Amino acid sequence: MAKIVVIPGDGIGEEITRSAVEVLKAADKKYSLNLEYEFHDAGGTAYDKFGTPLPEETLEACKAADAVLFGAVGGDKWDNVDPALRPEKAILGLRKGLGLYANLRPVKVAEALVEYSPLKPELAKGVDLVIVRELVGGIYFGERCESEMHEGAERAWDLENYSVPEVERIVKLACETAKLRRGKLTSVDKANVLATSRLWRRTAAKVAEGYPEVELKNLYVDNCAMQLAINPAQFDVIVTGNLFGDILSDEAAVVGGSIGMLPSASIGTSTSLYEPIHGSAPDIAGKGIANPMGTILSAAMLLRYSLHEEEAAKAIEAAVEKVLEEGWRTADLWKEGFKKANTEEITREISQRV
Repeated sequence: MAKIVVIPGDGIGEEITRSAVEVLKAADKKYSLNLEYEFHDAGGTAYDKFGTPLPEETLEACKAADAVLFGAVGGDKWDNVDPALRPEKAILGLRKGLGLYANLRPVKVAEALVEYSPLKPELAKGVDLVIVRELVGGIYFGERCESEMHEGAERAWDLENYSVPEVERIVKLACETAKLRRGKLTSVDKANVLATSRLWRRTAAKVAEGYPEVELKNLYVDNCAMQLAINPAQFDVIVTGNLFGDILSDEAAVVGGSIGMLPSASIGTSTSLYEPIHGSAPDIAGKGIANPMGTILSAAMLLRYSLHEEEAAKAIEAAVEKVLEEGWRTADLWKEGFKKANTEEITREISQRV
């Protein structure tokens, strides 16, 4: 029995997680996965009920689970809430509480969606990459000073630092990810300028020696950013630090042309968390038109990385591609000539093809 904690969150979160659970149940029926679900609150919804965006009960349930499926948090309703209690604090609390040290962001442009990419079709075609971003280190978590006087002028500073064990952990995960794919790993740094990047590069090389089936390549971050725009199909797995990963993963997300299609995984020391990269979209919440495919694909990642059910994960991904090939589109993707489907309809079509 594998226990999955489902956190719908806010806005369209309830609708898209419901869809993902329905598809997981279809996969369970076919592959005998023996999944069990437990639902908990977080985000603005939890704040309204309990006065906190991340109730202790939710965090403890996540720690005891085999995986967490997360919807989305936030919305205009909570704009004036104390910053320490805003819905987004739920994600930060889960990252800390579960030790979520890595974010995996796949970007795959389905053949049926090439025309949606802002890139020329010949550049978008065949793009299938994963960015592995270190999540709990680097400049975002280093010491900082908001304001101090230095030689007669006010200045502020942030400290970037990485230890060898932090780099080893994330590069090992990236190598394991590359082994599941095409065996190509690109480590991204700024080793021509930054001391932390030189340590990163040395450590990445040592880790990669233990993975002879993985081909390691190094790129400076500025060159990587350019390559994502002019030849994204060259990449398989990209591994990088927190700051660079934050920027590059958002750049890569644009390549697919629809944020509603993109899943993600945050890998923890015990329990890992899976969620689509889009927001809570409160303007369409409750209308039944949200695109659940990013969440459904996140559920496929859950099967792959937490439960090691590769066959079931691939079946869900293939079902999503099949539905797109057949011309089904949710409102965010619909154009004249395609079959328009609401959230419930597209979920049913995907479930039937699993």
